[in-house]
Amino acid sequence: MKKTTLLYSAFFATLLLLSGCGGGGAKVQSSVTTTTMGQELQDLEESYKKGLLTEDEYKKARKAILKRYQ
Repeated sequence: MKKTTLLYSAFFATLLLLSGCGGGGAKVQSSVTTTTMGQELQDLEESYKKGLLTEDEYKKARKAILKRYQ
């Protein structure tokens, strides 16, 4: 009887130890955007007109915005 109890205790202890393994280290990333495509395009154009972006940077960023909303 004592051997059975000891065996069950060892079994459950092993399960308890193994239940803590795994699952760690996974990176989960999420993002929430509250702006609209139109607002992003307006902000981008305003930055371009102020001279904060080159024409190439403007075109690349505009293309990325349009692609993101397709």
